[in-house]
Amino acid sequence: MAARAGPRNLITDVPGILVGQAEDHRSISGTTVVLAEMPAVASVDVRGGAPGSRETELLGPGTLVDHIDAVVLSGGSAFGLDAAAGVMDWLLEMGRGFTVGSIRVPIVPAAILFDLGFPGRQSWTGEPPYRALGRRAVAAAARDFVLGNAGAGLGATAGRLKGGIGSASLALRDGAMVGAIVAVNAWGAAVRPDCGRFWAADLALAGEVERQPPIPDAALDPEDFSQCGAAVPGANTTIAAVATNAALDKGGCRRLAIMAQDGLARAIRPIHSPFDGDTVFALSTGAGPPVEPVALARLGSAAADCLARAVMRAVLAAEPLGGVPSWRQLWDSAA
Repeated sequence: MAARAGPRNLITDVPGILVGQAEDHRSISGTTVVLAEMPAVASVDVRGGAPGSRETELLGPGTLVDHIDAVVLSGGSAFGLDAAAGVMDWLLEMGRGFTVGSIRVPIVPAAILFDLGFPGRQSWTGEPPYRALGRRAVAAAARDFVLGNAGAGLGATAGRLKGGIGSASLALRDGAMVGAIVAVNAWGAAVRPDCGRFWAADLALAGEVERQPPIPDAALDPEDFSQCGAAVPGANTTIAAVATNAALDKGGCRRLAIMAQDGLARAIRPIHSPFDGDTVFALSTGAGPPVEPVALARLGSAAADCLARAVMRAVLAAEPLGGVPSWRQLWDSAA
């Protein structure tokens, strides 16, 4: 039986997961929120050399808190971490949060990407917009959301191409659903430099991506970095979340995040560079005893493939902006 995506081919095909997004078009930046309708077990894996994050330490083994309320993926570099505070404000009003005596504290880990150098952006005056963006994004959380130039992907680049928000899902034969969402702002390229074919093209499901350019007869030069971005330390980062309705504990979520990172390696080359802060969160909305290791291995493999497909869908959906070309502009006619 052929592999199939969920009905939306989005991370929101995982029961209990919603996504909301908000943008500031003057500063060409935005925020994406992955909202768990009920607190979800979660963990994280960080691979890049220039990460920016919030509340990732509490997702490690042996820490007190097992469940989170939402994950924030945001533009804005370190300023973008304030988006999580806006999400916390909204969640507190909804009565959500970890209980400490009579107090509730919403748990909202976050990761950010650098988009402050995007061509044509205007610097804000006064308070940065991210707390307000976080609140707007979580309030808009729904099953359907826009890919490409939206949320944290508005000011993102993928090497020398326009990057953006991508998502994908996969329905497994045992009934489990796996999904991924990614903000692609990588220094590395999502395409071969000699022809523009997606590195992960062979992982695409039927009809998921446009017909790809043929692979040239000449061998690929392994030192051809012509489709990579400018080598500016800390100026990139691909941030993502994967989710499943299979029951996982925190250790299982950690393994899911680790395995999902391989999806980035399949779709972007080079990845985890000194210039990137690549971070992947993993969430489980399932109840009951954690799945067995063999089932977890299958979930991790599916999550990696979903994340690779989500990267392709992000770049395909992205539109040219600020003089940064889209994949369709440069390569679609070559297919």
